[in-house]
Amino acid sequence: MARKSEQDHMAKARRAVIDAAVNHVMFDGWSDATLKAAIADSGVDPALAKLAFPRGPLDLALGSHYQGDTDMRAAMEALDLSEMRYSERVAKAISLRLGLADKEAVRRGMAFFALPQNAGAGAGALWHTADAIWESLGDTSRDYNWYTKRMTLSAVYSACVLFWLGDEAGETEAFIARRIANVMRFEETKAKFRNSPLGQQFSTTFGRLFAHIKAPEAPDDLPGKLHQ
Repeated sequence: MARKSEQDHMAKARRAVIDAAVNHVMFDGWSDATLKAAIADSGVDPALAKLAFPRGPLDLALGSHYQGDTDMRAAMEALDLSEMRYSERVAKAISLRLGLADKEAVRRGMAFFALPQNAGAGAGALWHTADAIWESLGDTSRDYNWYTKRMTLSAVYSACVLFWLGDEAGETEAFIARRIANVMRFEETKAKFRNSPLGQQFSTTFGRLFAHIKAPEAPDDLPGKLHQ
């Protein structure tokens, strides 16, 4: 019980600093200056903040990104998706995730994660979002499909983010729908290939190799995970 209380206290402190950082990111980016100002504004004890963000601005930027993923999943759980087609559910999750993000914070984040020392963490953050979206849709794949789904969605989400950042005409929803439609056509093509004689031969030849590909056993295995 004490351990759970400590984790909850840390989570609240981390959220308070992350929320306060948004007001400073547009001026100072994801930097030590932003972290220091956010700690002061949030009223969180600096020693506790040091534990919450041991890698400084990197953990602050990742924390903000992962908080958006968490909020997206909560929003998806609150929706009735029963009347939506699967493609519409994917599009809805992407739309919700973008709606929860601050454009300037995302712009600054793209520049921050483009730095060589942060590129790996940035790629992990993108993968984390794709994973969160699939899990919010109830994905249960544990074989190589777990990876292909997330790789495909990562590419789609990246394109949607870039469009959204420059969208001044409110056309992001339509863009998301087009990208998802492209993916669905690709999936249909894959299904036809799998059912074809050549596809069946391919599965027989490489089936043993694919059989050894498994999804990570726990969230700790995800790339770019925020260390807590």
